[in-house]
This record gives sequence, structure tokens and C-alpha cells, in this order.
Amino acid sequence: MIEKMLITQALDERDLLVKKIADKIDRASFVDTVKPNEEKVFDRRVTREEFSKQALASWQQIQDLITRFQKIDAAIIRSNAVTKIVTSFGEFTVAGAISLRSRMRGCGSYDTDAQFEENLRQKLKKDYDTRVQQSELKNRQLQATAENMRLSILGKDSKVRDDKPLEVVEAYVRENTTELVDPLDAKKKIEELAEKNAAFLKELDTQIKVSNATTFIEIE
Repeated sequence: MIEKMLITQALDERDLLVKKIADKIDRASFVDTVKPNEEKVFDRRVTREEFSKQALASWQQIQDLITRFQKIDAAIIRSNAVTKIVTSFGEFTVAGAISLRSRMRGCGSYDTDAQFEENLRQKLKKDYDTRVQQSELKNRQLQATAENMRLSILGKDSKVRDDKPLEVVEAYVRENTTELVDPLDAKKKIEELAEKNAAFLKELDTQIKVSNATTFIEIE
């Protein structure tokens, strides 16, 4: 008999089965001990025959639950491999969208190493912040040096002014001022990447949920 259910129902049952199987395994007793002059096994305190009956029943129940889990899991995987969702960033199978979402969140097989978009954003931000701080520090040092040069030229009497030597100082400042080399417009790109990544993940979440709530699978 073929059973039909929504993906959302299948996911709920699959999660429940994981807990039920774990609980059944934990509660089961498959081996016990007994003495020839005693009627009941040591731990469960039931007859040998009853213990054997319970052990075999527990084993079969667990096997049946595992089979049920495998059938549901296989049906979900088959459906995810062919069902497609459409996002503003392109078309994906549900399986591809789930894999992409996991990777972007650093939860995939490669952990955060494959979190390319976020790693790229963080590297760009690190480079930008480091070079901004570096240029600001160097320019502060340059201004301090230039001020010392001005004082040296003018002497203690600041009323005495000679424009030509001071022009040399200004030229020195211009030639030695540290500037950013920023071909990507890093600050803007950092903001764009953050917004794009957040929007993409949100859209993937939404489309996967919609697909799961509207797609049926069949389980034999």
C-alpha cells in the first residue's frame, strides 16, 4: 500500500522516529543472566521464556522503526533531488538549496572553510580596516613631522614668515601622505555583501519551507 504525505509531515515523522528509535534501543534488554536453580533472569526479573519473547519483540520493533525511517528518508531525498525552487538569485533543486544554505552558514561538510561569501566579506573588511588605521597613523605621524619642520623654519617667532621654505614643507606633506588603494570601493562592497548574503539566506529559507509545505511524497 502506497502512503502519501507532505514533506513537512515526513520531516516531522522522521525527527520523531530518531527519538523513538534511540529510546527503544536505550530501553531494550537483549542479554541477561540466570542460574539453573532460579526461574527468573537476574536483571529483568522475568522467566527465561518471557525475557526471550521481550528481547525478540524489542529487536523487531527497532528494525521496523529503522525500516520506516529509511523509507521516509529515501523519499525525502528523492523528492529534494528533483523538486525545484526559484529565487531572485537563480533556480535550484531543493537538495541544492539545502546544501547551499548549509554551506553559507558554515554547517556543511567543510565547516566554516566553505563559508565563502562571509569569509570573503570578513577578509575585505579586515583589509579595509587595517589599511585605514595604518594610513591614519602614518598621516598623523607625518603631520607631527611637518609641524616640527614648520617650527624649525619659523623659529620661535611665529610672526616671521617665509613662504618659500614653508612651501617645501607642504610639498613634503603632499608627497608623503598615505592614501588608500581601494579599487573595489571596499566599504560599499562590504555592506553589499552583508545585505546580499542575508537576503539570499532568508529567501532560501522561505522557498524551502514553501516547497516542503506543498510537495507530496509517496512511501511504500
